[in-house]
Amino acid sequence: MRIEGPWPFITSRSYTRAGHHIVWLARRHRKGLDLAARARDATIPPIWQSPAYNWSVGAIFALGSLLFAIGSVMSLMPQGPWQPSALSTNVVFFLGSVPFTTAGYLQHFQAANASAFTLDPATPGRRHLTLIGWHPASAGWLSTFTQFVGTVAFNFNTFDAIVASNAWYVQDVAVWVPDMAGSALFLISGYLAFIETGHRYWSWRPKDLAWQIVFVNLIGCIAFMIAAVLAYVPRGPQPGWMATVSVVHLLIGALCFFVGAILTMRESRFPGA
Repeated sequence: MRIEGPWPFITSRSYTRAGHHIVWLARRHRKGLDLAARARDATIPPIWQSPAYNWSVGAIFALGSLLFAIGSVMSLMPQGPWQPSALSTNVVFFLGSVPFTTAGYLQHFQAANASAFTLDPATPGRRHLTLIGWHPASAGWLSTFTQFVGTVAFNFNTFDAIVASNAWYVQDVAVWVPDMAGSALFLISGYLAFIETGHRYWSWRPKDLAWQIVFVNLIGCIAFMIAAVLAYVPRGPQPGWMATVSVVHLLIGALCFFVGAILTMRESRFPGA
């Protein structure tokens, strides 16, 4: 058996069984995208590994990303009669955070209930149904868990932006801190998904659809992190460029997540692509 994966994770196994060469990939396994394994397995896959489930997760992520992109564009509009109010812009961001959290949990539920590895794909190792689970040795479980917690932080960040006062210290504690936490967790999640798919700390596989998805999402996570750092509200005057550059990176991140979500929807319909 040949085993691959960046330490301490195992993300790929290659072996021969009953004259058949079998390649087990962690990401494809937890998402139910391994068509060869499905063909050998006589049982019906669970709903959370169905094409409809994966497509729905992508669609919900796409909605959240689109709302974040719209909110970013609203924030960048020049002053004038057509400029949206800060309240309406913040409401759009909060509405975008809700699909993020929904899709984030659905994706984590999928990872939490993925069957354990077994040498015989026709008799997959079963696990008890769980809402969160505990599989720290799985890069996929850690990625989806940190992503889900990050989306919850964005719920607080975007809601507090609606109700918090404009005092600099309130903005930093109620809005900036959860923004930083959520962005940091997204960055950790994005990199874990990247190494799970590439089977090493760095990979370059632009022709592989799964790699395209995790790579564009990682770029989006980096953009969100930059946006969060620049969103800090100082006690004194703030350089005018900081807020603009922050929102521009927020827009870039949202567009990256939107592309990743659309590619995820495509992957669910054409898993062999």
